[in-house]
Amino acid sequence: MKTNSRSKFWLALVIFSLVGQVAWVVENMYFNVFIYKMFNASADAISVMVAASAVAATLTTVFIGALSDKIGKRKLFICGGYIVWGISIMSFALIRTDVISAVIPSTVSAASVGVSLVIVMDCVMTFFGSSANDAAFNAWLTDVTDETNRGAAEGINSMMPLMAILVVFGGFMAFDLNKSSSWTAIFVIIGAVVLIIGILGIFLIKDTCVRREENSKYFRNIFYGFRPSVIKSNAVLYITLICFAVFGISIQVFMPYLILYYNVSLQMDNYVLIMAPAIIIAAVVTAIYGRLYDKKGFAFSVVPSLALLSVGYIVLFFFKGTALVFIGSLLMMCGYLTGMAVFGAMIRDNTPEGKAGMFQGLRIFGQVLIPGIIGPFIGSAVLKNAETIVNDDGTTSFVPNENIFLAALIVIVALAAVLAVEFAVLKHRKVSVNE
Repeated sequence: MKTNSRSKFWLALVIFSLVGQVAWVVENMYFNVFIYKMFNASADAISVMVAASAVAATLTTVFIGALSDKIGKRKLFICGGYIVWGISIMSFALIRTDVISAVIPSTVSAASVGVSLVIVMDCVMTFFGSSANDAAFNAWLTDVTDETNRGAAEGINSMMPLMAILVVFGGFMAFDLNKSSSWTAIFVIIGAVVLIIGILGIFLIKDTCVRREENSKYFRNIFYGFRPSVIKSNAVLYITLICFAVFGISIQVFMPYLILYYNVSLQMDNYVLIMAPAIIIAAVVTAIYGRLYDKKGFAFSVVPSLALLSVGYIVLFFFKGTALVFIGSLLMMCGYLTGMAVFGAMIRDNTPEGKAGMFQGLRIFGQVLIPGIIGPFIGSAVLKNAETIVNDDGTTSFVPNENIFLAALIVIVALAAVLAVEFAVLKHRKVSVNE
């Protein structure tokens, strides 16, 4: 079903993708800063939080994705989910040392309780966010696009994480992140925006999912994508998911520590102004790059993405000057986002028709769970003996270093071997079709 002329669809895609990614950026990049600055969290605590959130996101997407297929309605989960998601984000405004100290005995460390509360509430918030965005919104996007415009739509969808970073970076410039009051305002504002978008979706989103009789058995739907017969008949899809997982591991090795690296290690207090141009350029490149996938296909478009990402890692590892950090970050971001677009479009192209909800859980396995567990722990291991600094209150905090980019590069080298297998399978399939 061609959707290029449907302005309401493109508007819904932009708004829901952008706002959803803004919420995920706050969680994926700034929750780490939040517990680091407010509760002196360690690298291990940050890696545990990322892993726990990844598990919550995956389980949620598996169960809610299958449920949306059974019911045959995406809009209910998207709009309702965004509304509750916004409320859960606002609840983080209550996680403050003064509130914790007033509730728990003075013998218990408010900092340790704060870290634990953030991890638990992160999982709760992830449940609502993944229900709305990962499971329902992404299944809806698969429903309403086809092979004529999927790359273009995925290009827009995949550029939104960078656009969201730009929005968040710009918005956060008004706040002193060392103050608890700033975090309270941030959580209230972001939560309110997500809630309002959920209400707006009632008027914007048109539900095209059709309830199918073969999808009526809920628990059968949950495990559909894990059946050996389904894996065998969709080999390209599963190999792509494996490649996507390795790609994601590379990203998650450094991403949880990226802002801390800029701010603490490089002492770049103005990192927002330095990163903003890189983000804008990378977002434009990604929007255009999605069309390259539509015209030339997966094999042609994935290699340049990984090359850009790898060169970005190398520059960030060797150089710390502002100009070269900008160049390295630009290359890294271009590779990251174009890679997301290419892998995302390839997964959608190979998803069995009418079963998009069931396969969203598998997509999250590759995009979130495996990278979210393995990547941050590789980063944590790399930073095990990192330099520490003494804070004003006498506590100590670790200082992220450039080794996270070297570790991420090594993972990309491993990805090249897995991609070689996929290229061989694609070539064999092409030959079989021609015969």
